[in-house]
Amino acid sequence: MAPGERAGLAGWLTPAQLSLFDGMPTADRRHGLDVLGRLRTLGTDDRDLLLAGLFHDAGKGHSIRLWHRVAWSLGERLGPWAHGLAGRLPGGGDAMARLRDHADRSASLALAAGCGRRTADLIRGDVAGADAAAAALLLQADEAG
Repeated sequence: MAPGERAGLAGWLTPAQLSLFDGMPTADRRHGLDVLGRLRTLGTDDRDLLLAGLFHDAGKGHSIRLWHRVAWSLGERLGPWAHGLAGRLPGGGDAMARLRDHADRSASLALAAGCGRRTADLIRGDVAGADAAAAALLLQADEAG
């Protein structure tokens, strides 16, 4: 992360939100910044959506390793049997559960850091109506990287 990126966040995040960001694993901080940048490039200045982009992976935690992420991605392509297999490997059960539930965990962490209910709902993908377009934009920005 470039020093200017962190300084830029300090200008619009609350201290609690900045603390949440600082506590995220390096890979998830980088990914959150990339999603935030893509959302801005797509033309949004919707604060709740930008916060959702930044914090949508905050709940994964530090115990997730590269092989867990690869196994999760394979399971999304091949089916839940791959997640089950990875879950039976040493250190895999908790990691697969964390990856499965990370949206709810991320939303709870965002709420605890002072983000609003709408940000949490966008993180969970639990939206309808007008916010469905915002959730679709978040998904587009997340999957573009």
